Amino acid sequence: MTEVHPPSATAVDVTAAELPEQAARLLGGGARLAVVAAHHDLDSIRVVYLFTSGPPDQRTELHLRTNAARPVVPSLAAQSFPASRFEREMHDLYGVQPENHPLPRRLVRHPHWPSGWYPMRADAGPRPSLSGAEPFPFVTVEGPGVYEIPVGPVHAGLIEPGHFRFSVVGETILKLKARLWYVHKGIEKLFEGHPADQRVALAERVSGDTAVGHALAYSLAVEDALSITVPAPAQRARAALLELERLHNHVADIGAICNDVGYGIAHAHTQRIREQLLRLNRDTTGHRLLRGGVFPGGAHLLTVPDPAAVTAIAGDIAEIVAVALDNTLVRDRLTGTAILGTRQATDIGTLGYVARASGLPFDARVAHPHTGIDDLAVPVHRDGDVLARFLVRAEEIRASAALLAALLPTLTAGTVTAGVRQPRADRPASGVGIVEGWRGTVVHRVEAQPDGTLTRVKIVDPSFLNWPALPVALADTIVPDFP
Repeated sequence: MTEVHPPSATAVDVTAAELPEQAARLLGGGARLAVVAAHHDLDSIRVVYLFTSGPPDQRTELHLRTNAARPVVPSLAAQSFPASRFEREMHDLYGVQPENHPLPRRLVRHPHWPSGWYPMRADAGPRPSLSGAEPFPFVTVEGPGVYEIPVGPVHAGLIEPGHFRFSVVGETILKLKARLWYVHKGIEKLFEGHPADQRVALAERVSGDTAVGHALAYSLAVEDALSITVPAPAQRARAALLELERLHNHVADIGAICNDVGYGIAHAHTQRIREQLLRLNRDTTGHRLLRGGVFPGGAHLLTVPDPAAVTAIAGDIAEIVAVALDNTLVRDRLTGTAILGTRQATDIGTLGYVARASGLPFDARVAHPHTGIDDLAVPVHRDGDVLARFLVRAEEIRASAALLAALLPTLTAGTVTAGVRQPRADRPASGVGIVEGWRGTVVHRVEAQPDGTLTRVKIVDPSFLNWPALPVALADTIVPDFP
């Protein structure tokens, strides 16, 4: 384990005229646009653009103020596809108009939300009565033999609603359009006005399968804002919990992929292994999804998992992966399916195993370390197909097991918390937390009063940037490969 140094953080006020040039300079220097967050201050709408890069860990914020009565910002969509998504979200929730945006239609606003009501603004008031649904302009593909297959938004099982519109010839997908956010929950609004140390349970529930990732990103952001130093034992415990979360999710995905190509026996075995991991999680923190293990200032373990048990589980899943890939049915169905090229993955801004399967080596554990982990193996494949994403998952399981073999012997059960907080000056403060969750990089940015009361929490889950890659990857793929 090596010492972790604080990130280099800079905040700069910019004008609307300066923003595009500053953004181009940062993007051209290798930074990525990790967050765009609007804030309704007393007399203006302030927009924060967070650019990150690493290693070494560097974070630059550009702050732009605009008129609260008619908020307008220059669009960065031509420079960054993630910017185009953030800007559409910001328009839906705050009414901020991105000038010259190429696709300025709704993104997260439900079709029944009344026009002109922006729920995240301080003056939004109670929600008005729902109005008639606003039509969604799906692109119609025409030609001989073209037909449409609508799927959702209601699905069987546990997945949340989403509508998928396929334009198809035979079984070949010509175009897929996905429409999401049917159950936008307003989670960011639920943080406002509450003490920071009382909202970690909400952060854990942003995405149920990423309880540790979101709790840790939130905790790191709060600690950054309030100058809380976390003891090394708590840092190691957090790192171990993050890898345990990565394990059970990747195991579940590997099984689901096998099931989707008709190899049910592999799926059954991964379900068996996942259940072992979920029971291990319950013994570790008291919750099968590892809730309760991470909080601002520290970490809590009921028990420490046996490293030998984790190693055995990793060996078990490796055997199942080998058996699955030796099956010609499985390998043939995964090879060359739904290819996402390196350039496409870069332009879209994909994260996590999706990006690494397309040749992009980014991993927040390396770029933005919160624990001094040595010799982290970051698996990267370049083919960009389902097989590459399958292999990255399998190799990340092996890497997580190796990290746990090193981390777990250094841990003891119990609660480890920070010492006395070193308060900043008597002024509002902000902080950022960046974590490599199992699906990709999770980012939380918080603003708080000196007493720790939250005034704004902005959350970016990797799904926000990964979903747009699905229609791109599915072009010229057959409908049965959609799952």
